[in-house]
Amino acid sequence: MRVMKAGDMLGRWSRVVWGGILLLGLVLPAVAAEGFMLKDMEGKTHSLSGYKGKWVVVNYWATWCPPCLEEIPDLIALHEKRKDMVILGVALEYKDAKEVRAFVDDNLMSYPIVLGDDKLIQQIGPADVLPTTYIFNPQGQLAKVRRGLITRQYLEKLTGPQK
Repeated sequence: MRVMKAGDMLGRWSRVVWGGILLLGLVLPAVAAEGFMLKDMEGKTHSLSGYKGKWVVVNYWATWCPPCLEEIPDLIALHEKRKDMVILGVALEYKDAKEVRAFVDDNLMSYPIVLGDDKLIQQIGPADVLPTTYIFNPQGQLAKVRRGLITRQYLEKLTGPQK
């Protein structure tokens, strides 16, 4: 019989705990997002289940974020050209709705914009960096989480040609 030292026990316990945390980090966003329901700034409700058969791109951004500003033209182009894809923008870390509205208008953002909060983040998943994008396949399953700048080319490569 092998007697474990306190350090061995702590090391093993630590690996189990951190492994569980990592696993939860991978599973929870997919589980939480299954039934997301968001209301945009125009008052329209968007749900993942309501977009079955389409790719759903949920893009977290902030008005102060340079890479967020850089990806807006690509997201607008996809929103306007891809009928098999839904783009939902989620504003985070904003002062008030008026600030977000002015930013959206100045940047000609034609896709729906949602004011993000803790409740929304619990439904979709965290945004450790901005921008962060959650991409759901046409079956409503989380296909990819992209942290950092996202481009039209990246999304087209991931989703394939429009059907």
